[in-house]
Amino acid sequence: MPPKAAPSQGDVVHPDAHREHHAKSKKPPSPFIIEPISAFYIFLVANLAAALFAPIQDCDETFNFWEPTHYLSHGYGLQTWEYSPGYSIRSWFYVGLHAVVGSFRRLLPRPTKVAEFYFVRYSLAFLCAFCQVLLYRVISLSPTLNPRVGLFFLMALVTSPGNFISSASYLPSSFAMYMSFLGAAAFMNWRGGVKTSWGIWWFAVGGILGWPFAAALCAPFMLEEGLFAIMSDRERFWESALRILRGVIAALLLVLGDATINTFFYHKFEVVPWNIVKYNIFSSTGGPDLYGTEPWTFYFRNLAINFNIWFILALLSIPLFVLQKLFSSRQQLGLRTIVFLAPFYMWLGIFTLQPHKEERFMYPAYPFLALNAALSLHILLSTLGHSTPKTVIGKLSARLKLLVVTSMLLLSLDLGITRILGLYTAYSAPLKLYEPLGAGVLGEQGIGGRGDNVCFGKEWYRFPSSYFLPRDMHAKFIRSEFRGLLPGEFSEARTGFGFFGGTWLPTSGLNDRNEEDMAKYVDIRQCSFLVDTQYPENKDPLPPNEPDYIADGDKWDIVKCEQFLDASKTHVLARVLWMPESSLIPEKYRRTWGRHCLLRRKP
Repeated sequence: MPPKAAPSQGDVVHPDAHREHHAKSKKPPSPFIIEPISAFYIFLVANLAAALFAPIQDCDETFNFWEPTHYLSHGYGLQTWEYSPGYSIRSWFYVGLHAVVGSFRRLLPRPTKVAEFYFVRYSLAFLCAFCQVLLYRVISLSPTLNPRVGLFFLMALVTSPGNFISSASYLPSSFAMYMSFLGAAAFMNWRGGVKTSWGIWWFAVGGILGWPFAAALCAPFMLEEGLFAIMSDRERFWESALRILRGVIAALLLVLGDATINTFFYHKFEVVPWNIVKYNIFSSTGGPDLYGTEPWTFYFRNLAINFNIWFILALLSIPLFVLQKLFSSRQQLGLRTIVFLAPFYMWLGIFTLQPHKEERFMYPAYPFLALNAALSLHILLSTLGHSTPKTVIGKLSARLKLLVVTSMLLLSLDLGITRILGLYTAYSAPLKLYEPLGAGVLGEQGIGGRGDNVCFGKEWYRFPSSYFLPRDMHAKFIRSEFRGLLPGEFSEARTGFGFFGGTWLPTSGLNDRNEEDMAKYVDIRQCSFLVDTQYPENKDPLPPNEPDYIADGDKWDIVKCEQFLDASKTHVLARVLWMPESSLIPEKYRRTWGRHCLLRRKP
């Protein structure tokens, strides 16, 4: 059975407690290296920086989440096949919560559509920081772990590009990551009793409202609960069964609530989490593999880039822990610690075996990656600090050990910062390009007329969302060399169709086979504005459907251009990390730039 809650540090009696006046004058030592409120502010600052500066990494974020949110808030937007009533694999409950948050921004001073966009991002950053600090607190207080593990956990998150990318992203996998923080905190915290019901609940929230597969991360904790139930007496067995039952009932009630809200929008009963599982696992039309496959090394490369040294430490966590136990004089099994470390390995193993891979699929496991890495570093430092003089490590001076550890942490920090700077400088252009249109200006004063079309060809996947288009301007597509399915548009019919008719009225041409639909394109003559990217260093002949519109001065005026990385002409090191624009950098490693431009049709 679980151990009794360890006494808090505040209950420790001072050695001189017999002198009452002295005991009262001393405060008990804090169990935290950094107080939770300070840790929260550190998390929040890192996440707000992500909300303000992080580029949109995945076009799914735009088309599957920002656009439906824009439809709920402003009455129009682009619609993917996932929101077609015939497929219904996206939850309007999840989207609706964000639409409420964004609409609340209109009640505050200086409301604009761009302000709504960033207000949602800031809210996600705050929620993420709140979830992060709760797990940090549990790790620091856990009798199984150590306050120093909590400190390293904080460092692994706030200095990593992975946190910068995921913490304020409007994606179900990011939301599932938030719930992973809360679910892990509940399962790991035995102070005041076992909290299995709460752990099940939080992972269920992440799975039902976010991404169903993320609920699997609670499996090691559930196995632990089952093991203790089997090994306990009859009374405690039923207590364990009751805890699990409460969590499962709460999860089923949430499924029912989610289905009720989606029934309102789709006008038919839909259990969206099941639809997602059914499409991804049991689809007869190709499923997610239609959108590309990657080699088994994909996540190892990606996590090494986004977590650098911390990822290596995370991979070493169980081997280091086992070695520590083998050479330790303490005869403790360490089952709880293995349970804490298992979710990251389980998640990485499962998704490495899947052909279709995307960076965001790893987001729910980021809390466990940081925990594993933090414990690994703690074990290494403990080994360095307690090694006997007879060993090789013990013969090293304390200053040398400190230098090695400090250098490693500074290297990780430098790699993280240069990666973050690299992402922002290379790919932030789409979030800055549309300022002349006026969506971020009070009164939406800018160029262009009401209802103008802003068109996209080969740059369709860089569109940041309709929140950057004012005065009922609409995003449209012209044909490029892309031959997959592009989004359609939510029906804007209102009279006679009730609230949000576009959520249930069918849209023609949508399919789950990624087959191109010619009806999604407009004639370029219908475009008042056009977004295109020019790569001056590309000397290859251009495809027939992707001419250099920027160079066509007879038809288009350049409104604004932002530099954009030419990835095909830039060395991999300069793509991964920020490189200063300096003659001291060898030409091979310098970044090559293109221009991401907003064009306006000439009269």
